[in-house]
Amino acid sequence: MGDNEGAQAPSPQQARAQASAITAGKSVPQAEAAPASQLRELFDGPHLSPGQRRIAQYLIENIAEAAFLSITELADRVGVSQPSVTRFAGAVGFSGYPALREKLQSIALRTLAGGPGAAEEDRGNELQAAIDAEIENLENLRRDFADPDRVISVGRELSRSTPLTVLGLRISVSLAEYFAYAARRIHPDVRLVTLGGSVAYDALLQAREAGGTWVLAFSMPRHAHETLTAVRVARSAGLKVALITDLALGPVADEADVTFATGTGSRLVFDSYAGPGVMCAALLQAMTDADPERTQARLEEYEQLADQHQFFLKD
Repeated sequence: MGDNEGAQAPSPQQARAQASAITAGKSVPQAEAAPASQLRELFDGPHLSPGQRRIAQYLIENIAEAAFLSITELADRVGVSQPSVTRFAGAVGFSGYPALREKLQSIALRTLAGGPGAAEEDRGNELQAAIDAEIENLENLRRDFADPDRVISVGRELSRSTPLTVLGLRISVSLAEYFAYAARRIHPDVRLVTLGGSVAYDALLQAREAGGTWVLAFSMPRHAHETLTAVRVARSAGLKVALITDLALGPVADEADVTFATGTGSRLVFDSYAGPGVMCAALLQAMTDADPERTQARLEEYEQLADQHQFFLKD
């Protein structure tokens, strides 16, 4: 009989921790960026508020007609104020609505010249366009991962920090909660901070006093002042900050020790987070690789506890 007879088969999560180790220095071929229409390129760069995205979405869906509307007519169609339309024009890089409308009309006239089906072909399906944009974000992240050494290094530091603080405020709460939930399976002391102000300051100072060395912070658009302040408090207390965000440059990134910038999906009214989600999973993988014995022991202990208390359904 083999030495492993009777040994419990690893859970899917344990098997993934064993088999998915990141290999340093391994490059992969670069992928071509996904194509985008003129309008989507026009509105894709700036960080727009939900109200401004409603305007952008209406223009994309109705370009042939919307390009010839007055500012009053456009505001009425979308259900926003005229000043909101003016601010939208400025947000996407134009001096005012007349300049934006001139650009829209040039696009619309080319669309109309292409025949009845051209507008539909260019517009496509907005949900599909949102997915296309996320695919492009993931392709960019894939290129960044051609050299995974920085991810490996930061994952090692996060693994060593006890406690490890995970900070996410406002819209970033969901990403912080996901990371903290998973990290607790492989790390003995993970502290989640989702409230700003003095509550965050207390948690950060206590983490440092308890021996913590690193904070993993999330800052997604729209970037909150309280996130910037919390990161500054962490740094002043002697904690190092690893930041997951959508901007490589900016006030929060300037305060961080290490920044991982990955695009967010901004085609719909609210952002989607395919890129940041994969970035979280990559750092979690790097943490499991940093201490494989601890990882294995903690996952085994958790699986036994889950079986004992029947946490999960038998699928």
